[in-house]
Amino acid sequence: MPVNSFDNYPMSWKPDKKALKRPFYKSLASLLEQDITNGFLAPGTKLPPQRELADFLDLNFTTITRAYKISEVKGLIYAVTGSGTFVAPNATRSITISADKTANSIDLGFVASFEQTNDIVTETIQKTVNKSYLEQLLNYNDPTGIPHQKTAALNWMESFGIHADQEHIAIVSGAQNALAIALAALFVPGNRIATDLYTYSNFIELAKMFHIKLVPIPGDQFGMLPDELEKQCCQTNIDGIFLMPSCNNPTTIMMSDIRKQELAAVILKHRLILIEDDIHAFLTAGVISDYRQPMFHLLPGQSVYICGTSKSICSGLRVAYMVYGDALREKISQAIFNINVKTSSFDAEVITELILSGKAHEIVSQKKQLAQTANDIYSEYFPLRKDVGHPLSFYRWLPIQGHNNALQLETDLKRHGIRVFHSNRFQSWQTTPDMYLRIALSSTNSFDELKIGLEILKQYLTDSKR
Repeated sequence: MPVNSFDNYPMSWKPDKKALKRPFYKSLASLLEQDITNGFLAPGTKLPPQRELADFLDLNFTTITRAYKISEVKGLIYAVTGSGTFVAPNATRSITISADKTANSIDLGFVASFEQTNDIVTETIQKTVNKSYLEQLLNYNDPTGIPHQKTAALNWMESFGIHADQEHIAIVSGAQNALAIALAALFVPGNRIATDLYTYSNFIELAKMFHIKLVPIPGDQFGMLPDELEKQCCQTNIDGIFLMPSCNNPTTIMMSDIRKQELAAVILKHRLILIEDDIHAFLTAGVISDYRQPMFHLLPGQSVYICGTSKSICSGLRVAYMVYGDALREKISQAIFNINVKTSSFDAEVITELILSGKAHEIVSQKKQLAQTANDIYSEYFPLRKDVGHPLSFYRWLPIQGHNNALQLETDLKRHGIRVFHSNRFQSWQTTPDMYLRIALSSTNSFDELKIGLEILKQYLTDSKR
């Protein structure tokens, strides 16, 4: 029961207690939105203090806090330290323009890149626009990249263990584009490529487009199992292999140096073409003690190494580097010309300037700090096993039980205000009954929003077990 009597107590907002349903914080947020929409709460109205509202509704203080936070994320209210919480001036407009977004207002599905560092990129873009050779960045010349941009790329990748020359590197339009180029250049319809049981969903879709068959290979906490790869190579005609050694998407597994060498021996023996998507090397090289080198240097004659900058530097510029051996150079160069003609030299120049100025390392440092904080928050809701997965991953792989209907689960969570992706999206083949959710940690607008999303998810999974 409420501590105080509110029969004759003046309050700017007295939500209908009988209209509240579980979960109460979500229901309360919905009531607040309705009253703003219907004009019962005008812009600038000061809302009741959270403890006062909790007492009035006979609810936990935390429930009120979460309801207010959801409304704040939607732009309906705002808080002023020491003064209170108020209805936002443009609250009604916020409801209108975010109508499509509110169904999944907290995004734990799409893995973004901690975009808080983009202000550094914006400054560098202005500097690039003022360069004396700007016009040279706007033409078709140098399809695989301007020489000084390639030099910067090689300098960037040197800390990851990549040592190559300008004849064996190309600048392309992001890692996704690099994967498409590799498949188009080096494989034909009907070819088979070995992958982890759970692998990058966009690679799965690309393989379908190119009519390439994926062969799932079991693994453990250190990555794909060499004996299982050997077995499949002996039983089936496999042409290539796709790996993400530094931090597999979606499982977050890091491949040990010993495992890299063991797999390299099998790949070499069976003459497979390796596509090494090492987009997370910036989180691993020099950070994880076991990191020695990319697999590329174990198999230089039959490997394509892909280093994207979307996660490490800036996602919107869509720049990635491809490194390859001499045997693959001609085919890849032809595919780049056929698919891209060339990648934007202006975008590549912005990345180059960030690298040469040292700003790229500043961005990486900030992203690592943000990733550490996000992972610490995640572990408060879903404790992490320290022996499994990358400690700074931009996403986590959450085991779940009793949710065989992936579409239904994702739809239900959307109704609860969050978006997540079920493990079905990442299965290269329907081979395992195990169920997971990939939880993105790098896409929310704030850590407060991340906490709300994780709390909603935890509560949903807890309730569903009852």
